[in-house]
Amino acid sequence: MDKRIFLLVGFTVMCFNSLYQYSWNAFFPLFQRGFDTGVVQLDVAFSLFTIFSTVFQLIGGSWADIKGPKVIGTVSAIASSIGFLGTSFSKNLYQFYFFWSVGSSGEGVLYGIASNLAIKWFSSRRGFATGLVSLGFGLGATIVNPFIYEELSFRFPTLIIGLIEMITLPTLLWISDFPKGKTSGLSPKAIVRNKKWWFIYFSYILIVTPLLIMSSSLTTFSTAKDIEILISVFPFFSGIGRPLIGYASDRLGRTRTLIVSELIIILASALSFVNIFASAVLIGFFGGSMIPLYFSLVGDVFGSKFSTSNTALLYTGKAVSGILGGIVFGIIESMNITWSKIFMIICTTLALLLLLYITGEERK
Repeated sequence: MDKRIFLLVGFTVMCFNSLYQYSWNAFFPLFQRGFDTGVVQLDVAFSLFTIFSTVFQLIGGSWADIKGPKVIGTVSAIASSIGFLGTSFSKNLYQFYFFWSVGSSGEGVLYGIASNLAIKWFSSRRGFATGLVSLGFGLGATIVNPFIYEELSFRFPTLIIGLIEMITLPTLLWISDFPKGKTSGLSPKAIVRNKKWWFIYFSYILIVTPLLIMSSSLTTFSTAKDIEILISVFPFFSGIGRPLIGYASDRLGRTRTLIVSELIIILASALSFVNIFASAVLIGFFGGSMIPLYFSLVGDVFGSKFSTSNTALLYTGKAVSGILGGIVFGIIESMNITWSKIFMIICTTLALLLLLYITGEERK
């Protein structure tokens, strides 16, 4: 089978995966009205998404590296679709928490498999291939969000999404595969004993936080006039930046591209004080590319043999980012919106300093 087919499989998977994160702002008012609940209670659901998606990506990644992506990917595709279908019929907030968590578990495994279809098959063009697959993570929500936003209830769109996903993704995952033959690389047990891993890990946590803040809080940042445009523009720029910056990283070097991108994210976080629209666009464009770039960096540094497990281990940091960008940010924002924007700047600055430390160690 032509290996380019696996890029199409990964891209399609990411289109559906994006709806858990980048359609959250579109679903938010519908969930709030449908469950008659407040902002903090819904922030819990967003944090549950980040926790369950990251934990199960680690479990599924270990399976996929050893036995291949087909079986675990198909089961996860079914779980992801059940998340939407169950949400459609949820009668209260606690049922919603349960089904959203089930779907998030499937989404997490699928994210790791989709990314590694690029990392493992396209080692010489890893940044561009991973970015191309990850493009779907922005594009899917860009297409769907305007339709969700026009609905009066969350029940119909979640039902339709769940049904389409149940038909489409299990079929695609059943034809997925990883390369056969000898590959090299360090296992998760080995990399956690490597100091460099931990600097990459904590840098990743902090730089992804503004992206998750924008993913969960655009509705509270923006005016009613801006929000309908932003909920589509934000995921679009988050998606389109991934292959473009990934391509640049293949040419210019992974670390150099990360440093420039993170400087821009710091400036974009500061820009939130004067123009939230421009801030969201820049954080979407450069912040969205951080996940596939860090995934590619892990593949470059630690090899591809255990890359699904290793990128899943990295992705656990998104659970911490989700708590920082969801619950912690929500608490700070409720006290003082200025402090919440300073919080974004602090996170991004620390992320860059950790990355610069890694660069300095490499030059010694």
